[in-house]
Amino acid sequence: MTAGPAASTSPIRTVAAAVAARRTTAVAMVEEALERIARLDPALNSVVALRAEQALREAEALDAALVAGTAGTRPGPLAGVPVLVKDLEDVAGMVTTQGSRLFEHAEPAAEDGLIPARLRAAGAIIVGKTNLPEFATEGFTDNLLFGATRNPWAPDWSPGGSSGGSSAAVAAGLVPIATATDGGGSIRIPAAFCGLVGLKPTHGVIGRWPPHDWIDFSTLGPFATSVADLRLLMEIEAGPVAGDPTARPGGWGDHAATAATLPPTRLFAAHRTSDLGPLPPGIQRQFEDAVRAMADLLGLPLTWMDPRDFFRDGDPDLDWFILAAAEHVAALGGERVEQGLALMHPAARAFMEMGLAVEIGEYMAARRRRFSHVRRMDQLLGESGLLLTPTVATEGWTPDGRLTPAHEPGMLPPDVYSTAVQNVTGHPAISLPAGRSANGVPFGFQVTGPRHADGLLLDVAERWEAAHPWPPAAPGYEPFGSRLSR
Repeated sequence: MTAGPAASTSPIRTVAAAVAARRTTAVAMVEEALERIARLDPALNSVVALRAEQALREAEALDAALVAGTAGTRPGPLAGVPVLVKDLEDVAGMVTTQGSRLFEHAEPAAEDGLIPARLRAAGAIIVGKTNLPEFATEGFTDNLLFGATRNPWAPDWSPGGSSGGSSAAVAAGLVPIATATDGGGSIRIPAAFCGLVGLKPTHGVIGRWPPHDWIDFSTLGPFATSVADLRLLMEIEAGPVAGDPTARPGGWGDHAATAATLPPTRLFAAHRTSDLGPLPPGIQRQFEDAVRAMADLLGLPLTWMDPRDFFRDGDPDLDWFILAAAEHVAALGGERVEQGLALMHPAARAFMEMGLAVEIGEYMAARRRRFSHVRRMDQLLGESGLLLTPTVATEGWTPDGRLTPAHEPGMLPPDVYSTAVQNVTGHPAISLPAGRSANGVPFGFQVTGPRHADGLLLDVAERWEAAHPWPPAAPGYEPFGSRLSR
């Protein structure tokens, strides 16, 4: 079935409300997710592992508790909602492969990771895991263990990465929720390519434990088919955790309340924040249309900026590669990396070889430059400024990571990205659907706000969604839970 015209629906809330009111059952929702995965995912390859029996048992227990009235004073906000988890995060009893043959036979996780645990505590039921590029190091979702994932909007193209399996699954309506992480754009890139709204929160809004491979860059966060569902997920996922030195006390309500008192007062736009060349004509045209529409929507004067106006002390996009690659090698262990290179996907191997070559002086110099990058963004945005940029600086790439069929598989070049700056500086950024490129891949543009103004970004996204609605699923797919609202 073809999706409806607008993302005014809230599939997560719809499913949870129906289960809580016993208009349907958690078992029925899990069975629907499993049926959709079996029927639709062979063409996408977004799901790499299932826990069907366990999920059904958990759904049965939830239904029984609801009937008996023993589920607490009220059901959780995600009661009975099926969830898929990115195979970078732990789920108790499942192997976390990271898309790598190095971890193919690792021991199953003893407990849930932070976000799977918080989703479960809210009533969600985990049905399986989603695909990712090896070690989450790329913007396309392909590895030697499970193969490539395809974009439900345009099957000849990638859904992006590294949370590409999750974004494809949500855009195709396999489940209402699939988890994501963002260390260099891994929420925003697949959100853009799959027609979703995706938020990389301010570092510390969602606690981080255990330490991530990219120590200062990575954060957990959500994408969804609607801003209403994105808000709900932030309410559940946000909050500190012991051990995270960046964690800010308080839950999501504290952050949202702070942002609500500061409406946007300044609007900046830039084709790029680093001098990596002009945008492709199709991307430039769509981006400039979106910028004009946002300026009109917010009623703010617009200041265009040149890439050379941003950073005078190095290039954060290039510093990202130095720091992330070196830290990933250190996290895995240099000897283990060197011995495992032959088992890696070409892109992951190139990334690790880059990390092995980083000298300590080069690494420390990039770490020190990070402070200058953060300071520049803080000064630019102040307390209420917004920066508009493309989410991705190209119309797409193939499922195996080639910009054209003539390219050899390997690492994508830095000039295709427009998302690493926010990971380097810690600022929140949201990708908003804004049309579709000529190849059929959705186009997304990015709004970056001041640190801890995550709620402000959701307010802006809500206004954009009302004025420029987008489909709640890829063409030819039915949004999950749509039958419940009929």
